[in-house]
Amino acid sequence: MLKIGIIIGSTRPGRNAEAVAQWVYKTAGKRNDAKFELVDLKDFNLPVLDEPIPATMNQYMNSYTKTWAEKIDSLDAFIFVTPEYNHAPSGALKNAIDFIYAEWNNKAAGFVSYGSVGGVRAVEHLRLIMGELQVADVRAQVALSLFTDFENYSVFKPAQNHETSLNTMIDQVIAWGGALKSLRNSKKEDLIKNDTFKD
Repeated sequence: MLKIGIIIGSTRPGRNAEAVAQWVYKTAGKRNDAKFELVDLKDFNLPVLDEPIPATMNQYMNSYTKTWAEKIDSLDAFIFVTPEYNHAPSGALKNAIDFIYAEWNNKAAGFVSYGSVGGVRAVEHLRLIMGELQVADVRAQVALSLFTDFENYSVFKPAQNHETSLNTMIDQVIAWGGALKSLRNSKKEDLIKNDTFKD
C-alpha cells in the first residue's frame, strides 16, 4: 500500500495550513487504498539551507538534513498543503524542498492551496519545482479561498464541494504514485542485478 505524506507547508505562527492539512488527513482517512501521514515542517527545524554540497550529490552533512531525507525517502507520494505568499509558496516550504533531491525522485504529488485567489499561483511555482525534482504532479488540485472557506480569514470552514475535488486529486496521486513505485522498484532490481554480475 502506498504511503502518502501530507506536507504542512507553512511554519508561520497562527498559520492556516495545519487546519487545512488536518482536513485533508481526516478526509483521506476515510479511504482504504493508501496510508496517509501528516508531515509538519515545524517538527524538523530546518534552518535556511546550509548544506555545503549540492543536494543532487546526495552527500548530506547535517543530522537534521539526514532526518528530513529519511522521512521523505519513506514516502511514495505527497500532498503539499501550501499557502500563497506574494504569488508563491512559503519560503519555509521551498527551503525544505531544496535540502534534498534523490528522495523526491520518481514520486507523485498533488496540491491543496489556499489564499485570496485560492493559492493557485503558489501551486504554479511548485509545479515548476516538481519538474526539476522528477516528481510527477497531478492535474487535479484543491484551491481554497480565504474569503469563502475561512471565517474571518482564520477559522477553516471548507465548502462541501472541496471534498469531491480532494478525492479526485487523491485518486490521481494514488494512480501515478503506484506506477512510479513500480518504476522505482524496477530500477532497484536492475541495480541489484548489475552488482551481482560485477561480483
